[in-house]
Amino acid sequence: MTLFEQAFAILIGHEGGYDTTRADPGNWTGGSVGAGQLRGTKFGISAASYPAIDIAALELSDAQAIYRRDFWDPMHADDLPAPLALLVFDAAVNNGKSHASIWLQVAAGAAPDGQIGPATLQKLNEAASSKGGAAICSEFMAQRLTFMAALPTWRVFGLGWSRRLCALPYQSLEMREP
Repeated sequence: MTLFEQAFAILIGHEGGYDTTRADPGNWTGGSVGAGQLRGTKFGISAASYPAIDIAALELSDAQAIYRRDFWDPMHADDLPAPLALLVFDAAVNNGKSHASIWLQVAAGAAPDGQIGPATLQKLNEAASSKGGAAICSEFMAQRLTFMAALPTWRVFGLGWSRRLCALPYQSLEMREP
């Protein structure tokens, strides 16, 4: 099983099936509660991000292709250590690629420009050699938690998000390089 397939299986375990909770801005094609049509989220693919997709009819294989193309590949997750690849991928999906990139850059001591490239990957390798992978993963998750706890929707979804954020580091340890 590839690293992406492992990460995708974990991500889908957190995302679940079709949901049309009205209080979730991601379920609306306009990106905020009451804006556009309430089309929902399925497999973590939201109407806000993909307003042209028939969310209810989305197949798991379609979601997998979207995640690979729009999140895994742009985050250079194949170039990251297995545990960190999952954490960065999950954050990119839930919080946006720019946020996930900046958190990774901060954790690695790279310039936080929101774009993962050769300079970020080099700093990450240097940081892993000096600080160790656990320190990088911990700092990445601390950056993410601070951001998420400040979101206005934390009061509604925070407990579920907290469970996910607490589980991910343990799940990342189960990731294996192919």
